Amino acid sequence: MHAADSPHILVVDDDERLRQLLTRFLGEQGLWVTAACDAADARQKLGYFLYDAAIIDVMMPGESGVELTRAIKQEQTLPVLMLTAMSEVEDRVAGLEAGADDYLPKPFEPRELLLRLRNVMKRAAPPAPAASTLAHFGDYAFDTDRLTLTRQGEPVALTMSEAMLLKELLRRPGETVSRTELARSTGGEAGNERSVDVLVTRLRRKVEPDPARPVHILTVRGEGYMLKG
Repeated sequence: MHAADSPHILVVDDDERLRQLLTRFLGEQGLWVTAACDAADARQKLGYFLYDAAIIDVMMPGESGVELTRAIKQEQTLPVLMLTAMSEVEDRVAGLEAGADDYLPKPFEPRELLLRLRNVMKRAAPPAPAASTLAHFGDYAFDTDRLTLTRQGEPVALTMSEAMLLKELLRRPGETVSRTELARSTGGEAGNERSVDVLVTRLRRKVEPDPARPVHILTVRGEGYMLKG
């Protein structure tokens, strides 16, 4: 059984027994497998799904695995592990020149195939994006990189000035931030201290259960504002 987010592997081989063996073995390892009997069948199935990697036999009737691999690589960055009964250097070179990411001669040990398959997928995977910095207060989460606010996963619309002001308050939670500092951090619309008061009023309408009795953005009389969780 495979989960919906399991890697999806395309197996292309004219040997029905090998296709069945690979489908069963890789499925037991938690991978999702689609099998094709030749290049034409593979091309059709490439149009149906997105795959995380392909295992392609070199020698097939009609279009060879090398030709299929070359065509795939001209259109996408799908990792390809090539299989062949031939072990000559020329054959390995032909496959690699076509864009294959790795090469495994037959017969092979299934565990080695699995290891090589995972390695080519790992090498092809894009680098993980840097984790966003989330700051939390109450039911809210504020992404200080993207300047976006959500409440229990639902987006809350903010203007840029509101977002910059909230970011400054969240940078120093539980501390008093003066109107002057908030004006400096927001700029533009918040170019003076009165503008900061207007922005705070607007923010309270969006994040406070009762804007007249704030529990998150508190006024520190004569000094500024403080954000509490």
